[in-house]
Amino acid sequence: MAEMAALYKQEPVVYPTGATKWILILTAISCAILELLDTTIVNVSLREISGSVGATTTEIAWVVTAYAISNVIIIPLTSMLSDLFGRKVYFTLSVIVFTFSSLMCGLSAGLWSLVFWRFIQGLGGGGLLSTAQTIIIGAFPPEKISTANAIFGMGLIMGPTFGPTLGGYITDNFSWHWIFFVNIPIGIAAAILSWTFVTNRPGAVKPRKIDWWGIIFLITAIGSLQYVLEEGAEKDWFDSAQIIFFTILSIAGIIAFILRELKIDYPAVNIRLYKNYNLAMGSIMNLVLGMLLFGTVFIFPLFTQISLGWTATETGVFMIPGALCTAFAMPLVGNLLGKGANPKTIILIGIGITFTFLFMLSFSSPESGEKNFYLPFVLRGIGMAFMMSPILSLAVAGLKGKDMAQAVGLANMIRQLGGAIGIALLNVYITHQNALITGSMLGYVTQYSTIASDRIALLTQNFLGAGYPQSEAEQLAYRMMDGAIFKQQALVSYDKGFLMVAVCMLVAIPVVLLIRYKKGGLTKGLSDH
Repeated sequence: MAEMAALYKQEPVVYPTGATKWILILTAISCAILELLDTTIVNVSLREISGSVGATTTEIAWVVTAYAISNVIIIPLTSMLSDLFGRKVYFTLSVIVFTFSSLMCGLSAGLWSLVFWRFIQGLGGGGLLSTAQTIIIGAFPPEKISTANAIFGMGLIMGPTFGPTLGGYITDNFSWHWIFFVNIPIGIAAAILSWTFVTNRPGAVKPRKIDWWGIIFLITAIGSLQYVLEEGAEKDWFDSAQIIFFTILSIAGIIAFILRELKIDYPAVNIRLYKNYNLAMGSIMNLVLGMLLFGTVFIFPLFTQISLGWTATETGVFMIPGALCTAFAMPLVGNLLGKGANPKTIILIGIGITFTFLFMLSFSSPESGEKNFYLPFVLRGIGMAFMMSPILSLAVAGLKGKDMAQAVGLANMIRQLGGAIGIALLNVYITHQNALITGSMLGYVTQYSTIASDRIALLTQNFLGAGYPQSEAEQLAYRMMDGAIFKQQALVSYDKGFLMVAVCMLVAIPVVLLIRYKKGGLTKGLSDH
C-alpha cells in the first residue's frame, strides 16, 4: 500500500483542456441539475398523479419520500462505488439507471410501481450528484477549486428552483407522465457523453474489501432518519408508534455505523475525515445551507398560493430571476476566492444579505404583490451565491483523491439532510403558529365584537341581495369569515416562519467565526487541527 501511495504521489495529474474540458463540465453539471430537478419537479403534480393512480393524499407522498430516502442513502457511498467500478463506468451506469427508471416512472399505472421506480431513480440520481461534483473539481487545478465549486453551485440552486416551475407547466399543458419523460433525451445524451469523456479518478484503487456491515448500518441510519423527517408531520411525530420505531432505529444505526467505521481500516465512508477541523465546520455550514435552500423553496410557494392566491406556475416563474441572480453572482464570488479573499468575510456578507431577504419577507401583508418581492429575491440570489461558493470550497479544501471524493459525498448527504430537517422544522413551527394565531383571532369574532358583527351583517346582506334565503345567506357569510380568518392566520404564520429562518441564519455566524483561515487560502488553515 505504501508503494502504491508513493506511485500516486509521483503520478502527474493531467487536467482536461479546450472543448474536452467544457463538454465534460457541461455533462456533469447537466446531470447534477437533472438529479436536483427531480427532487422538486414532482411536488406540484402530486394531486394529478394521485387521481390517475387512485392513491390517497397520504399514499401519494411516498412518490416524494421514496426518492428522498434512496437519494440520501446512496450519496455518501458514491466514493466507494466509484472506486469499485471505476468512475467512468459508475457515472455512466448512474445516468442509465436514472434515465431508465424515469421512463418506467412515466409508464407506471399503479402507485406502488411508481414508488418502486422512484426509489430506483433516487439511487441513480444520488450517484450523479456527488460524482458530478468530483468530476467538475477534477477538471481544474487546486488553485481554481473556487471556480469549480461556483459552477457546481449553479446546479445546486437551479435544480430545486426550476423544478416546481417546470413541473407545473408540464402538468398544466401536457400530463404528469411527461415530468419523467423529459429526462429521457437528456439522459441518453448524457450517457453517451459520459462514456466518451469521463475518466477514472487519478490514483483510484479498487477497495480490498467491501464494508458490508458499514453499508447496512448506513442504510438503516440514514434511511430511517430521512423517513422520520419526511413522514413525521403527516403522522403527528411522536404520537405515532411508527415514527418512534424509526427514530430509535435511526439512532441505533448511527451509533453502530460510527463505531464500525472508526474500528476498521477499510470503511465504506471515511468519517475520520472529520478530524479535519475546517471540514467539520464546513459540514455544519452545509447543514444550514440545505435548510435555507430547500426551506425557502418549500415555504414561499405555500405562502403565495394560500395567502395571496397565486397559481403554482406564477410562483415558480417568479422565483426564476432570483436563481439567475445566483448564477450570475457565483462566478464573481469564485473569482474573489481565487484572488485570496477571506472566505469568512464572504460568508458573513452572504448571511447578512440573506437575513435581509428573509426579514423583508416577514413583513408581508394581504396587499403584497410581485413588486414587493423582487428586491428580496434578488437579495436571496446574491446572498446564496456569497454563502454557497465558500462553503462548497470549505468542505473539500486541502483534500485530494479518495479523501476529496469521500468529503464531497458527506457534504452532499449533509446538505440533503439539512433540507429535510429545515422543511420538517418549518412544518412543525408553522402548524404550531397556525393553532396559536387561529385561537387568538377567533377570540375577536364574537357577538360582542362590533367589527365582526358588522362584517357578518354586511356579508349576509350581500348574499340576501343576490337572492339567497336568510338561513343560507347567514351560513355563507360565516363561511366567508372563516376563509378570511384562515388567510389572515396563514399570512401571519408564514411571516413568522420567514422570521424564524432569518434568526436561524444568525445562529450560523459563530460557526463562521470559528473557521480557521490564514492568508493564502483555506488549505493552510486546515492544518491547524
